[in-house]
Amino acid sequence: MNVEIIYNSPFATLWYYPESKIIHHQTHLQKGSWQPDEFRQIMLLGSQTLEEKGAQKWLSDDRNTIGASKEEFQWGKEFWFPATIKRGWKHWAIVQPKDIIAQLNMEKAVKDYKSQGINAQFFTEVEEAMKWLESQ
Repeated sequence: MNVEIIYNSPFATLWYYPESKIIHHQTHLQKGSWQPDEFRQIMLLGSQTLEEKGAQKWLSDDRNTIGASKEEFQWGKEFWFPATIKRGWKHWAIVQPKDIIAQLNMEKAVKDYKSQGINAQFFTEVEEAMKWLESQ
């Protein structure tokens, strides 16, 4: 499967898979939380790539995420989510964070986003998540 690297840093990597039109991010954090500027940058790049490529699917590999701050959570809910929906986002596969607080935050986001039309599913493995997205 071909893949384009959209963004890569010690913090996170963002890929695009042209054949399946999937945006995929993976956090590399071992300690700490998302850094606000880089968090917003990668999420906006993913949203922009989704629109430019005509994609509708996003895979979030957040196993190493400790969690977003309240401010970043609100930014995602109030700014990023509506903008990304307008750009065509429909399907979301999430590889659950290992951290329990991050899991609870993610579950809240998924509940909110599902109520607004996102088809979302939790997974424990990236391969499972990718297969599910490819079938959507």
